[in-house]
Amino acid sequence: MKVRTSALIGLTALLIGLASPAAADDFYAGKQITFIVGAGPGGGYDLQARVAARHLGKHIPGKPTIIVQNMPARIAAANHMFTTAPQDGTMIALLQRGILLAKLIYPSGVRFEIEKYHWLGSFNSEVAVSLAWHTAPHKTTKDLFDKELIVGGITGVDPETTPRLYNSLIGTKFKVVTGYNSTAQIALAVERGEVQGIADWSWSSLKAVRPNWIADKQITLLIQGALKNEPELGKLPNALDFIKNDADRKVLELHFTQKTAARPLIAPPGVPAERIAILRKAFIELAQDKEFLADAEKAKLEFNYVPSEEIDKVVKQIASTPADIAERYAKAFAPQKK
Repeated sequence: MKVRTSALIGLTALLIGLASPAAADDFYAGKQITFIVGAGPGGGYDLQARVAARHLGKHIPGKPTIIVQNMPARIAAANHMFTTAPQDGTMIALLQRGILLAKLIYPSGVRFEIEKYHWLGSFNSEVAVSLAWHTAPHKTTKDLFDKELIVGGITGVDPETTPRLYNSLIGTKFKVVTGYNSTAQIALAVERGEVQGIADWSWSSLKAVRPNWIADKQITLLIQGALKNEPELGKLPNALDFIKNDADRKVLELHFTQKTAARPLIAPPGVPAERIAILRKAFIELAQDKEFLADAEKAKLEFNYVPSEEIDKVVKQIASTPADIAERYAKAFAPQKK
């Protein structure tokens, strides 16, 4: 398990503490916070939220009760947090990182602006892996370019968007079967033989949710995807290694910015600043809570908290994406002409 404790977190905690007026501390007394998870039950997002919810309340003045609620429709969950959720700080969310770039791919369904959310940090930064079940003929990275690999997809989320982008930019031959609600569902589909693999699953989630796949050599890891390689994956090639020109590199790097904000935590745009300060401070303290960290380790969940300032930088970068790169990114998901 990875735990990020840095001077940045300490400084952030100090500044947030100074920004929180004492009067705001009374707000959460006797209240309940609903913790929305923009994913289905049983997957990495859901497990992280439920473990965190058991400890988060003690770091908020008034010690409110925290309940977890799943909203598997990812874009709908993000829309809800922007347009419908209470604006008083009694609802927060752990959203799918795909919402960061959703407006570029599915503009008609998006009713939120990422730069207007209050970003509370991220539970993790991540590295994605593409994998094939042991019965699939794919045994090396090269096989992704030579043979069709049937993978499960979730509309608007990495297991579907990443393979479509890889196909467009580096020439892989993923065939996406869409309609699943969580990576946990896709994992079951892999085991049942409905699909041959998963094109984008966070390495930390794979280790937590299906450790036996690795230990029993039931899968073959084929490629990794992130701005930086994961040391645990050794010499496994990165998708960026196969990019042929600078323009395509910028598009794939844009996609991988989501990996820095891999488990993004938000509050609605209208929540008062003093309550945002309380919530941000609570997550910083959670990141150093020994009981929580022991609970996460027991659940085999990796946790390397990324402070809100770092997520704000990612959001600003995405929001200011040059028009030509945004257009190339959107076009990468368009159906390919035969």
